[in-house]
Amino acid sequence: MSLESEIFEQPDRLAGLLHNQRKTVEKIAAIIRKRDIRYIFLAARGTSDNAGRYANYLWGALNQIPLALATPSLFTYYNLPPKLDGALVVAISQSGQSPDIVSVIEEGKRQGCLTLTITNAPDSQLAGIADLVLDIQAGNEKSVAATKTYTAQLMAIAMLSTALAEKDKHWKELEKVALWADKSLKLNETLARMAERYRYMSHCVVLGRGFNYCTAFEWALKLKELTYTVAEAYSSADFQHGPIALVESGFPVLAVAPRGKVFGSMLDMLGRLRGDHLAELVVISDDKRALSLAQSPIPLPDAIPEWLSPIIGIIPTQLFSYHLSRTKGLDAEKPRIIAKVTETQ
Repeated sequence: MSLESEIFEQPDRLAGLLHNQRKTVEKIAAIIRKRDIRYIFLAARGTSDNAGRYANYLWGALNQIPLALATPSLFTYYNLPPKLDGALVVAISQSGQSPDIVSVIEEGKRQGCLTLTITNAPDSQLAGIADLVLDIQAGNEKSVAATKTYTAQLMAIAMLSTALAEKDKHWKELEKVALWADKSLKLNETLARMAERYRYMSHCVVLGRGFNYCTAFEWALKLKELTYTVAEAYSSADFQHGPIALVESGFPVLAVAPRGKVFGSMLDMLGRLRGDHLAELVVISDDKRALSLAQSPIPLPDAIPEWLSPIIGIIPTQLFSYHLSRTKGLDAEKPRIIAKVTETQ
């Protein structure tokens, strides 16, 4: 099993998760609705933290539930956890082994909160502590760089949002996710050729906004892990508050800009970067206007609802990062220094 093969597993894994875990998700949602949940307190690290960014937007926008991202060091080194009255305490972890994430769930239980773990390891310590467990069923992921576990986490988050909202329309849209994912994988050869253009890229910025704020961060993380590129992620709004000064002629700017509520602001930014700053643009979008501004356009399948676009939009970034690693002569299966499981305190 290789990183590339795990990327290509994603359509089947996403379809299986929806089919196998819908009833579990609906039971979890029913339990949550019975509690006086005023907000969600979420703990995660690394790639799972980017899944948490998606939850922040999705559960806030579609379910009107505010979400706070935990600072695990308050629970470990400082031993000064905040009061969690009225919280649903959620942990997202591929391995379920990180002690600092475990400490957040333990404290949530100690304070009498309902706790939920979203994990690929239902037999882990983290899953054993939580009141509720959602197994993302991504299968064994051997590659250091997380791919299929990330999209499965996003799918699980989207399923829980749908179950909490009790919207049949959203379940029907979720049924199309695996098909859209499969279509995105058809870009593999195109992305392999595209990566050759960026063989000598050593630094870049990655832009996203709204639901795809998480996608910018996850793309940047994959570039750091696999290609050792200094890749900094920004909201396109935050980028205007200083960091845009970095951009000069030929500076690489990678952007995720599907149609939706924030598309207009993203399109304006891309136009400014191309026209005024002469930036080198790599753009993922389902809109011809955005794609036409890019030296390297990456088209998304048509008709993806904005709330589901992060699940599909991340797949081309995984392939781009994988092929760029190979183009640079690096080993995508064994990135230097980092390990598959990182147990932070």
